[in-house]
Amino acid sequence: MEEINELIEQRIKKLEELRQSGIEPFGSSFYAENHASELLNKFDTVKRETLEANPVLCSLAGRIISMRDFGKAAFAHIQDATGKIQVYFKKDILGEKHLLLKKLDIGDIIGLKGRLFRTKTNELTVEVNDFILLTKSLRPLPEKWHGLKDIEIRYRQRYVDLIVNPEVHQTFAKRSTIIKAIRDFFESKDFIEVETPMMQLIPGGAVAKPFKTHHTALGIDLYLRIAPELYLKRLLVGGYEQVYELNRNFRNEGISTKHNPEFSMLEFYIAYRDYHFLMSFTEELITYVADTILGTLKIPYGDAIINLTPPWPRIPMLDALMQKGVPPEIFNDRERAKAWAEANNIEIKEGAPLGKILDEIFKEIVEPELIQPTFIIDHPVELSPLAKSKPDNPALAERFELFIAAREIANAFSELNNPIEQRQRFLAQVEARAEGDEETDWMDEDFIRALEYGMPPAAGEGIGIDRLVMLLTNSQSIRDVILFPQLKPE
Repeated sequence: MEEINELIEQRIKKLEELRQSGIEPFGSSFYAENHASELLNKFDTVKRETLEANPVLCSLAGRIISMRDFGKAAFAHIQDATGKIQVYFKKDILGEKHLLLKKLDIGDIIGLKGRLFRTKTNELTVEVNDFILLTKSLRPLPEKWHGLKDIEIRYRQRYVDLIVNPEVHQTFAKRSTIIKAIRDFFESKDFIEVETPMMQLIPGGAVAKPFKTHHTALGIDLYLRIAPELYLKRLLVGGYEQVYELNRNFRNEGISTKHNPEFSMLEFYIAYRDYHFLMSFTEELITYVADTILGTLKIPYGDAIINLTPPWPRIPMLDALMQKGVPPEIFNDRERAKAWAEANNIEIKEGAPLGKILDEIFKEIVEPELIQPTFIIDHPVELSPLAKSKPDNPALAERFELFIAAREIANAFSELNNPIEQRQRFLAQVEARAEGDEETDWMDEDFIRALEYGMPPAAGEGIGIDRLVMLLTNSQSIRDVILFPQLKPE
């Protein structure tokens, strides 16, 4: 730390010297006509002789990330949003401005003009004929040979992480293209993109503990949404038939490699369809995005190669449990299910209903094995208070979860549109909450009122954007795909 402070003091001294010589260390605008990757790609195969015979003029702006000063000449690499390129400063060309190089440091941002040429090692380089200091960097970047490797510091100081780790920069650029591809897909299917409230009187649409806030002017408590589901289904009542929202959700729960309290979701609803339709639709969506972004349906993830080629298996949840040796006689007996779980070292919350016990068993023994894309269908209805029951087995819901790389990627179901049954489901959830279960749905009288006007049969789905990005960028932690993940204060 003492060494860092000393380096900062040296840079502040240079800053003051620059000002004394009439140079503003924090300059104004500079209109660069080119980017590093554009020049490298366009002139990649152009020979030295051609560049000499036909001069190519260019202008760039970027951060100095390396520099070698040889007295009468200096080489540096500057980095912009697209990549890095070598630049060459020569005293004979720059004249007195060459003295300014002594005041530059790695990390400074400059604008420059010059011409392209190739060095003796054949590296495409910009010979600088003029440059300007745009921003003086007062804090040194991590040393090149050490880098920024402390994972906590990388997440906390993402701005530095993006500067010194090009692969991180690429991950977040890819995240942006993934979201664009999702929008393109939904637009091609004639969906309407909408926005619904992020502050809600009643946090509904998912089973999660909410964050609470207070609105001073209205004098009421509000909750950050845990899901947009109930508002999107109100739109189906209002006559929209195909809607989607790319949204932020907030859940006051634990943090892990798969969970962040603030996360991105894609949620969409389509009238007159059911969960069977959505399975094929989901295959089409995810394969479209993967092929658009990566150009392949076989993608590396950790030690595995994930094959996204459809169709993907559709396995009933209870069948998946039996395949792992869970005895079917516990499926209809809470006490036997609880005893079996505890005998197999699976922790069960006191008072958990049968459906939640089976879900905990599933998470422990089945989910870790679901590496290739797999739809787990037909969940216990008590886990799915907003989903339709199966006509031939009312104890199960017309629901699926999609798992890839042992992570839940999507959750979907045929939507319950019977207001009388929905009220009964909500009342059961309210009763469970009164008994101490915080992760239950709340009663939403306005939503019931909306259903009473009539909602068409529909199917709805939520896809975790962060987890999908993890998959398509081969990232092992959700923090690697969220620019500023939640952390404890320093």
